[in-house]
Amino acid sequence: MNDGLDFAPLEVLLPELAEYVAIPSDSRGASTETMREAASWLAAQLEFADGRVVETGGNPVVRADWLNAPGAPTILVYGHYDVQPTGSRDEWVTDPFVMTIDGDVIRGRGVTDDKGPVFIVLKLAQAFMAQRGGLPLNVKFLIEGEEEIGSPSLPRYAREHAEELAADLVISADGAQWRHGEPSLSIASKGLVSLDIVVHGASSDLHSGRFGGTVANPVHALSTILASLHDESGAVAAQGFYDGVVAPDSIRRAEIAAVPFDDAEYRKTLGVSALSGEAGFTTLERLWERPTLEITGVVAGGKYSVIPHVATGHIVSRLVGTQDPERVVESIERHVRGLGIPGVEIEINVDPGRVPAYRIDADHPAIRAASAALNHVYPGKQVLLAVIAGTLPATTLFEEVIGAKTLFFSFSTADENLHAPNEFLRTARIHEGMRAWEQLWLLLASGPHALTPIEARAEVTL
Repeated sequence: MNDGLDFAPLEVLLPELAEYVAIPSDSRGASTETMREAASWLAAQLEFADGRVVETGGNPVVRADWLNAPGAPTILVYGHYDVQPTGSRDEWVTDPFVMTIDGDVIRGRGVTDDKGPVFIVLKLAQAFMAQRGGLPLNVKFLIEGEEEIGSPSLPRYAREHAEELAADLVISADGAQWRHGEPSLSIASKGLVSLDIVVHGASSDLHSGRFGGTVANPVHALSTILASLHDESGAVAAQGFYDGVVAPDSIRRAEIAAVPFDDAEYRKTLGVSALSGEAGFTTLERLWERPTLEITGVVAGGKYSVIPHVATGHIVSRLVGTQDPERVVESIERHVRGLGIPGVEIEINVDPGRVPAYRIDADHPAIRAASAALNHVYPGKQVLLAVIAGTLPATTLFEEVIGAKTLFFSFSTADENLHAPNEFLRTARIHEGMRAWEQLWLLLASGPHALTPIEARAEVTL
């Protein structure tokens, strides 16, 4: 830690983070004005790098550039300011948009996904500027407001501004570490497809006594469809769904088996009586190496004596390997329509923002630099190379558009109730994260794992 930057104490930092968390920037339901307020807050924090709010056609992005390190590599820092809906307020022990300190954690919507992790980078950059007069390498910032809805506006923006965004490496402040007390880096993330299966029956709701037993019930039909999506072994039943999926080989299975993981403790933590899923794979193999198809919601009727005229099932699929999102959708639709359920009409609505899976090589210079940075902050602890079972839509986009890999370097932890009530962040992670980002930037700039700047290479791709 010698000769490192001096960071402001938590009693100074936390009130600032609380301002940010107080802006209810839920990209599924917040007003345009609220989303712009969150973006403007970030732009003000990035004033030293010409922070600005830029229109995209959807929620704006926040852009900033500090390019005053000639000859040094250029990185693009990515994050997002939008948050998930709160869910039932009754399940929160505190107001989700009033950040609360509770012992060694802070609680509030967005504190760990992704406002807290972005805040860490902002404060690190400001410390460099205040104490060293500049950053050790060239840094561009792109913080979006639609990640939680699949980043629908980001592809067009990135393609139209590819030259402006060009970088040697993207570093994502999004993407949680595996678990508390064990430093980790993720070398892959799963892709995403989400869709609604809508079953239409009669032209209006029907009295269940007068019409019951004479017409197809959309809820019954939807139940049949949803139950058919998996076979008895837990595998997805749609033909073609697994195209592009390769089962882990013996070496990968041995690597995963070496990761300390207790099924019983996992089950207990989740509060379930048993674990389930695709047969033939361990729990961790299913989390890291296998695709999924989950039913995340059913909307139909209610507790009254009416046969609803429409029923909707929400489906989310996480992808791995080289699964093509479009072909996954086709396989699901072909399966559903092939059931031939009489008396109803079936509509399938696919959400925008379909994302393929992403992977970075374990021997990539950025992984080596990040491992060294984590070793500096957590001495004596081995850095685990893990997989994000969730999806970060920007990763494959950046690789396609600017030819740069993305390094996940978040100081969120997977158990901190991301997307759930009572989201929290361990306060120790704030200074730990700032110190690790400091070391990472120094190593990428001029250390043993320094990146080769774009202008010194024949190609952009690392």
